[in-house]
Amino acid sequence: MATTIAEIVGFIVVLFVLYRYVWPVLKKMLDERQDLIQRQVDEAEQAEKDLAEAKRKHDSAVAEAEQEASRIRDAARAAAPRIREELQEQADADVERIKARGQEQLAAQRDQSVRGLRTEISGLSMQLAQRMIADSMADVGQKEASVDAFLEELNSLDELDGLGRRDASTAKQPAQAGGGVS
Repeated sequence: MATTIAEIVGFIVVLFVLYRYVWPVLKKMLDERQDLIQRQVDEAEQAEKDLAEAKRKHDSAVAEAEQEASRIRDAARAAAPRIREELQEQADADVERIKARGQEQLAAQRDQSVRGLRTEISGLSMQLAQRMIADSMADVGQKEASVDAFLEELNSLDELDGLGRRDASTAKQPAQAGGGVS
C-alpha cells in the first residue's frame, strides 16, 4: 500500500506539474490554434461572400454588356436602310454628274466638229467660188454678161422708192462709170 500511496502522490505531483506548467502552455497553443482556425474560417466566409458579390457583379456586367450589344445591333439594323439610301442617293448623284459631264463633253465635241466642218465647208466653198469665177471670167462674153447683169441690178435698185435705199441720181453715176468698162 505504501507503493500505492507513493504512486498516488507521484501521480498528483505529476498532475500538479502538468496543470501548473504544461497545461497553460498547451492551453495557450490551443487557443492560438483555435483563433487561427477561426480567422481562417472567417476569412473563408468573407472570401466566399466576396466571390459571390464579384460573381453577381460579373453577371450584372455581362447582362448589361449583352443589353448594350443588343441595343447597338438594333441601332445598326435600324440605321442600315438609311445608310443604304444615303449610299444609293450618293451613287445616283454620281451617275447624274457623270452623265451631265458626258453630255457636256459630247456637246463640246459636237460644237467643235460643227466648227471644223463649217471651216472646212467655207474653205471648200471659197475654192469652188474661185474656180467658178475663174471659169466664168475666162470667157469674155461671160465677163460682159456678168458686168451688164450687175449694172442692171444696180439700176433696178435705184428705181425703187426711198425706203432707205439710194436714189436714182447716185446710182446712175457708178452705172455710167462702169458702162465704159467692158
